Amino acid sequence: MDFTESLVAVDNKTSGEEQPLPEALRSMSLVMRVLCFLALGCPDLHNHWNSLQSDRAFETVRTRMCHILGNTITTASLLAISSVFAIIVFPASYFGYTPSVPYCLLFTSLMFAMFALLISGSSMIRWIHTDRHSTQEQFKQGGYFVWSYLLSIVTPMFFIFWSLNCFVFAMLIAGFSSQNGIYRAVSAFGLIAYVVNVGKISIEAMYRYRTGLEHAGYRQ
Repeated sequence: MDFTESLVAVDNKTSGEEQPLPEALRSMSLVMRVLCFLALGCPDLHNHWNSLQSDRAFETVRTRMCHILGNTITTASLLAISSVFAIIVFPASYFGYTPSVPYCLLFTSLMFAMFALLISGSSMIRWIHTDRHSTQEQFKQGGYFVWSYLLSIVTPMFFIFWSLNCFVFAMLIAGFSSQNGIYRAVSAFGLIAYVVNVGKISIEAMYRYRTGLEHAGYRQ
């Protein structure tokens, strides 16, 4: 039992107002389960629905979400600054590349970072001003609200992911296009580290998703 679930259990003993998971939230498509996993770390809404049963648990979830969105804003800001710096200061002739691909990738990275900033900021404002009871009532309806709720959390991560990848590939293309052997060697090392880390994260994510599905099946 995690910290959120323990808070819910303590508060429910005193209030006696625990409500079962609504029927609209029980049957979920594969896409919805993946969104739940990316947004909430679990491929179902059971634990998140439990957090709506308690003011203390909901406050814990809200603090955690604001912290994640704050980190997203910080990361997007750093990516935007780095992209602008690379676009303006990058000595293309020194690196020895003439194609426009790195510059296009840097502009794309900047665009995605700005989208992430905009969506993260609006999502954080929504989380700051939302309350448990209205969220609970909207969750009972399912459908559009649940989709928009999950997408407001996942979309900034999506833009950060692509912004970071565009920036990394712009640097790799610039490095491999250089006539300097040191830059090529550093780019090769960076590419290997990138592939290893992406593979590791993907394996861990698939394991956690499968474990979450097993736990969800056990609860049902």
